[in-house]
Amino acid sequence: MGSILDYFVIVLYFAVMIGAGYIGLRRARSAEDYLVAGRRLGPAMYMGTLSAVVLGGASTIGGVSLGYQYGISGMWLVFMLGLGIIAMGVLLSAKLSRLGVYTVAEMLEVRYGSSSRLISALIVAAYDLMVAVTSTIAIGTVFNVILGLPSSLAILLAGGIVVLYSVVGGMWSITLTDILQFIIMTFGIFFLLLPIAISRAGGLSGMREELPASYFDLTSIGLGTIFTYFLLFFFGIMIGQDIWQRVFTARDDGVARSGSIAAGVYCLAYGVAGALIGCAAKVILPNLEVADNAFAEVTRATLPAGLIGLVLAAALAAVMSTASATLLASSTILANDVYARFLARSDSDRVAVNRLFTLVVGVIVLAISLVVKDVVGALTVAYDLLVGAVCVPVIGALFWSRATSTGALASIVVGTVVVVVLMLVQGLFANGPIIWGLLASLVAFVVVSLLTPRPSSRRMRAWEQRLTRPTA
Repeated sequence: MGSILDYFVIVLYFAVMIGAGYIGLRRARSAEDYLVAGRRLGPAMYMGTLSAVVLGGASTIGGVSLGYQYGISGMWLVFMLGLGIIAMGVLLSAKLSRLGVYTVAEMLEVRYGSSSRLISALIVAAYDLMVAVTSTIAIGTVFNVILGLPSSLAILLAGGIVVLYSVVGGMWSITLTDILQFIIMTFGIFFLLLPIAISRAGGLSGMREELPASYFDLTSIGLGTIFTYFLLFFFGIMIGQDIWQRVFTARDDGVARSGSIAAGVYCLAYGVAGALIGCAAKVILPNLEVADNAFAEVTRATLPAGLIGLVLAAALAAVMSTASATLLASSTILANDVYARFLARSDSDRVAVNRLFTLVVGVIVLAISLVVKDVVGALTVAYDLLVGAVCVPVIGALFWSRATSTGALASIVVGTVVVVVLMLVQGLFANGPIIWGLLASLVAFVVVSLLTPRPSSRRMRAWEQRLTRPTA
């Protein structure tokens, strides 16, 4: 059980998050404010909020869990996320910043036409909803181990606060909370838990003596797993609505590019830190029955009262930032790409509609989180669907002028069918669904595009004008 001081730190943390939500409420006066923070974030705020979004429950709880099971090679999941963010910064961020859209599906409609918007919207919304679920599950895990609260109560309490400030202030609330969460998670992980856990485990030399040699082998998790992480997380993070919605908050394409690269480098360091904490936990607590509890258990075993609460707040910061971002991303797509496609609304009505959808999606996330237990597994299913169905047409839209709307639609449909069928046949967590789904999506995209008429010159001129317009 946690001490009174630990409870005080957590209550204070929650109070600050709610306060940030109130500030966001006062700033979210238009749809652009609510959805993309007015498109005016500078480098520091952009880098901090993007880092906080990327590094959620699977990166923190799951990253330490993988380190506990496999050693330093447990870093690859988070490492691929970091590499994907860097690649997005170099290859995509400037183009995305100039488009002036709100969602991935809206971009696909601008490039390909309306036929691709609805199905891609539903897939991306489902992906973001499942990522929000993984982060919310992680909240319950941490609370249960460190403070002794039932997981269901923790999910309803902390998850409910995420839903509250997301509904109230939208992207402005989430941005303000993300910056605070970025500071807390940086201090808690890099300056408290990492050095203290390694010291308690006897230092790096002591860990080498206690652990099998495989724990210091970069490939011990398996080359097949590393390749699957590459397909899932490197490509998936580049095309996620939650990530793109952050890119759209940058005040210009220079901020989007440099801030994305900086956030990616931060993620690389975070992946290594999580794996090392997991290694230290294996030395200190060698017989844990549930590897996902490694983060919380090593925190409780190595830190004094008060600091436990601070590191718990760091874990919550990582988890809640991703939960809020993906919650808003899913609701944004459902409100703007599904609902608003059929009923035109004024700007003031759009804010109200987006708040309503954020509330509804938030309730659904809480409900699913109470029954799903596997953090990394649920994230894998989400990325399977996203990458297998949407990655190819998105990248093709930005880099292949010959791509057609029919090719994009065929790619989405074929990729989705192959991924779902193989998950049912081979198992939800098999490597086959993403490998064959992505390949099938690519083949369908190229073949059908080459067999159908080129996009009209008018559509391509309009597309090129959006990609080259200035952003500041």
